[in-house]
Amino acid sequence: MIGYATVGTNDLARATAFFDAVFGEMGAKRAWSNERMAGWTTGKAAPMLMVTKPYDGKPATGGNGTMIALAAADQETVNKVHAKALSLGGKDEGAPGLRGDNFYGAYFRDLDGNKYVAFVMVKK
Repeated sequence: MIGYATVGTNDLARATAFFDAVFGEMGAKRAWSNERMAGWTTGKAAPMLMVTKPYDGKPATGGNGTMIALAAADQETVNKVHAKALSLGGKDEGAPGLRGDNFYGAYFRDLDGNKYVAFVMVKK
């Protein structure tokens, strides 16, 4: 159902370098970019995550309560995505771990304050 999700940035070059590395941990590649935005996906039919300079020219801000969930292949990928984001200046919002019975996730904010969770559903 989701074709793509968009988050804002105040520095597109810095954001694309961050996401090239972070999303690379999940096997995603930059599929599209221009002077205002860029997008990453894991394949032609897969949804895309876009980062863009706001169209109205005002500063991009992270939405309170807004979060993008990134489906990972396994717990190791969750750990790698979280570690990569933090190594590149992202902010920790919750270390990798089990939440509830079968949700394994790790939370972080990107360089513009947008919040993400890398997660995988695990069997008990």
